[in-house]
Amino acid sequence: MPFSSDHIDELNLLAMFDLSSAQEGLKVHQHSAAPEMVIAAERLHQKGLITQKDGGYLTSLGSETAEHAQRVLSVLTS
Repeated sequence: MPFSSDHIDELNLLAMFDLSSAQEGLKVHQHSAAPEMVIAAERLHQKGLITQKDGGYLTSLGSETAEHAQRVLSVLTS
């Protein structure tokens, strides 16, 4: 099964998190962020990967998932 455009948006958002610090989150501003990123943040929140529907911090599952997403991106871009 290939990645859908929704999956790609979610992966792109997860790739934006700085994994070196659990104290750094993201804020997806509804008025300035791309609409697909706003919707991706809401989906990630519903799935329990981030703490707020507009970003916030990674949950434990979100941190693990973001690490995998960033690893995949690193392999594909090397």
